[in-house]
Amino acid sequence: MSQPQDIHDRPGGRRESILAHMMPDSLPLPPSFISTSPIAREILCRDIAECSSESGDDDARDESALLSDSDSTARESQRVVDAKLAFHPNGVAFGMGYSTIPIQGMDRPVPNPHEVEESLRAEIDLLRDNDLIPQKITEPRHRRESMVEQVYRQMFSTRTRDHEENPQETTPLINGSYDYGDRAEAATPPPEVIHERFEEAVAAQAVKTTWQREAITLIKYSAPLIVTFLLHYSVTIGSVLTVGRLGMVELAAVNLATMTASITCYVPVQGLATCLDTLCAQAYGSGHKHLVGLQAQRMTWLLWMLMIPIAVLWWFSEPILRALVPGEETASMAALFLRFLILGMPGVAALESAKRFVQSQGLFHATTYALVIGAPLSFFLNWLFVFKFHWGFAGAATAMAITQNLLPLLVVVYVRFWDGMQCWDGLSRKAFRNWGPMIKLALPGMIMIEAQFSVLEILTISAGQFGTASLAAQSILVTLTSTSFNIPFPLAIATSTRVANLIGANLSDAARKTAKVAIVAAFVVGTFNLTLFVTLRRILPGVFTDDKSVIDIASRVILVCAVMQIFDSLAAVSHGILRGLGRQAIGGYANLFSYYMVALPVSLSTAFWLRWELSGLWAGLVAGLAVVSALELTYLYHSDWDIAAAQAEARLRSEDVSNQELKGGNEP
Repeated sequence: MSQPQDIHDRPGGRRESILAHMMPDSLPLPPSFISTSPIAREILCRDIAECSSESGDDDARDESALLSDSDSTARESQRVVDAKLAFHPNGVAFGMGYSTIPIQGMDRPVPNPHEVEESLRAEIDLLRDNDLIPQKITEPRHRRESMVEQVYRQMFSTRTRDHEENPQETTPLINGSYDYGDRAEAATPPPEVIHERFEEAVAAQAVKTTWQREAITLIKYSAPLIVTFLLHYSVTIGSVLTVGRLGMVELAAVNLATMTASITCYVPVQGLATCLDTLCAQAYGSGHKHLVGLQAQRMTWLLWMLMIPIAVLWWFSEPILRALVPGEETASMAALFLRFLILGMPGVAALESAKRFVQSQGLFHATTYALVIGAPLSFFLNWLFVFKFHWGFAGAATAMAITQNLLPLLVVVYVRFWDGMQCWDGLSRKAFRNWGPMIKLALPGMIMIEAQFSVLEILTISAGQFGTASLAAQSILVTLTSTSFNIPFPLAIATSTRVANLIGANLSDAARKTAKVAIVAAFVVGTFNLTLFVTLRRILPGVFTDDKSVIDIASRVILVCAVMQIFDSLAAVSHGILRGLGRQAIGGYANLFSYYMVALPVSLSTAFWLRWELSGLWAGLVAGLAVVSALELTYLYHSDWDIAAAQAEARLRSEDVSNQELKGGNEP
């Protein structure tokens, strides 16, 4: 790609604002853009050196195999180097979220073959939209359009010339033109020609986009994620739905237990596993594919060891829970639920590693396939244990634990019998080495995710102070709002991906248009969720419980949760845009400020001082999300997107050098 011109001379670029100078991530070429994580490179280089030197070890590959892998990847890199629009949900393994504040590591790992294919498709779409390569089916040159066709073209066409004020009959094409007199199937140029034309078009500033194209792209990217996230969360929904039929105390207890389990185990595990987003992707991209399995093994063993003290805490959690919530029966049942969940701990840890293992290879749907089987089975097990076998409350916990262990086994089955074995060399003793650098790389992700989610635990404990009915209602509201969030959050991931790809391709104007479309989409999604909550405010709580007092509380507070949907969607998508720009630290600090300096004080003061109780707790969250969305949107409005494009180009050049060094693989 040609060197970018001075950003202040670019047509249509926003001038650098005073506000941008005040923000730390707006400084020229911040460290996160200049180089990849030295810790990640240290880990991989050590592993490569060990594999090369320990030829007598049964688990080590010989040097010729390493060179063979590197040569193979070197041949593939000719295509990878042009993958400017590779689809990669940055920092997200399908079925979980990312930290609000960036951890050390690569924001954009080396594209795998699946992503290279996605990049090629995206380039073809943009070139066709700008008439720079022939359409799939060429249009007839002399025919009068009907009224329906004109309306359709104006509303849904992705071609840029269909939305120009004075469209030309023939748009000039780079390096020649395509002239087809009759409607016919047009051949798509080979990938080499596509990449060449895309580079030329970007250099000539000839690549534009439409809101229709960006809307279609965001839908295509987010739809499979929405399905996956909903399937993943349905495991929790199944337990809440089942337990709610047992009684108010059981419903309150399952909320207290699952929230405690999330804060003490699930969230830290997810945070620690985020380092695999960097390690597995770099191992795969550097050509040493067997190291992908080694990194996943190492993280799994580490997480399993951390489970031991957590299991002890859960087993003896009853006195702690009794001190936090007033209802002794609720605390006892929550402690019982946690004891049964200990059985699912190994599966929770293994699934986080397995997701990264398959995702680094571009096998994004492996987790989805596992959930398609596991999620319905979870509902069946809940019914079987709770109602058929009459195990009651313990049956719901048992069903959840079995499902947690089943999901990683299903991913293993997919890898064993379908795809992914090329990155697995079997169990290795080397998985018990080099733990120090990996822990150092993983800790920031765990700390930041834990800090973000701890607020929810505080609010859950606070809800318990208003009685068992309020805690049961809190369980319903948390489940409903968490479910509804699984629509804007995947949209935020899709937006982050698309913005990052366009910025990386030096298409700042197109990235800005994507951001506008995403913000409008976030408002639409938020409005949809709000409407759903308001119109079904008594029906939705009734799905979870028959207790009239719990339904009354939930149906009243759900109106506050409905207002929150607008700000929740806007905050999620605006943070996704910031992440795509590489300025996620701005959104991360804004989130933490809003949670701890706005949401938490407002929640506690309105709930206890003004005696709004549960409504006050949720009102504080509304205030916090309103502040964070306002801060992020204001920053985005005043940001210089052309500077972000220049920084992204510098980062990608740095990553190319680092990846070539890793492919050498012989220096520790």
